Amino acid sequence: MAVEHLSPALPASAVSPPYPMAHPGYGKRTVPDEHPSRAADFALLPFREQYVAAFIERLPEGATMSVKCLAKQIPLYGQQAVSSALTALSVAGHLRRVRCAVGGGDQVRWVFRTYWTRTAHDSEWWANHLAPEPVPAPDPVREPVREAAPEPVREAVPAPRTESPAPAPAPSPAYLALAGIGRADARLALSAADCTALEALAERWFARGVDADYLIGAVTSGLPAHVDSPVGFVRHRLNDKIPPALPTTPTPPPAGTPVRRVMMECTECGTPGRPEALPDGLCQPCRQPEPATTDTQAGPPAERDVTQLVAGLRDLLKAP
Repeated sequence: MAVEHLSPALPASAVSPPYPMAHPGYGKRTVPDEHPSRAADFALLPFREQYVAAFIERLPEGATMSVKCLAKQIPLYGQQAVSSALTALSVAGHLRRVRCAVGGGDQVRWVFRTYWTRTAHDSEWWANHLAPEPVPAPDPVREPVREAAPEPVREAVPAPRTESPAPAPAPSPAYLALAGIGRADARLALSAADCTALEALAERWFARGVDADYLIGAVTSGLPAHVDSPVGFVRHRLNDKIPPALPTTPTPPPAGTPVRRVMMECTECGTPGRPEALPDGLCQPCRQPEPATTDTQAGPPAERDVTQLVAGLRDLLKAP
């Protein structure tokens, strides 16, 4: 009688594929000051947020954290539900989305990261943790001193007297920031004439205490697939996204001190900003409640109003 041999290996369809990893420098980053893992880490959160938080907690360092990728790996919820859950987890103090400028010179690029912690922290802790930190400048490489070979002495001949042209004025920080937009994203490359025409608008941003990195990040975030008129698009964003005027301006670092450029972004819409301008990881429009409507029909769980959930999570953080 024939004997059937059973293989202990699972069929290919039953083996889950490995979770996709982001490129080096991107993806999930775990922050310090975490308590040891325990079963009640996310017990105070609603069920959906508990489920998404537990899934993120199990992901390795550097795992892809985009809403689209997370929704593909979480079977219970779609992209809209996952996006709402991430917003609630940001309010609860478990994550922040930031963008960091790495490199130097013409090789600067923006790296997007999601900082995660199973221990909830308030907005003040996140602002201190993500504040720019001084980075020590590299030691200059000293070339060995070489003794120059003796040269024959030549009789000096007076050069004809010519008038040197007046040096061209140095470009302003606003002009340089506009010129750097095209380096950050080629879809918004501006000509010299475009930079001159928009210079006054960019100077208004600098007058409100922001720097070139902030301006470039705000103008280039969330671009459409195709931009018909770069100068028109940049003009529109310079007018519509100008930051608010603050009563005080932070003290700039000493000249020549290199600084790590870190910029937090809104967990809901991706708008960049300083940590103190994004309490709970959300910008001002995303923190405002939606206007009341006359439709009394309750939507599905994934489309419920997040405002009430956010308020409840803030109360939970205040609880002893």
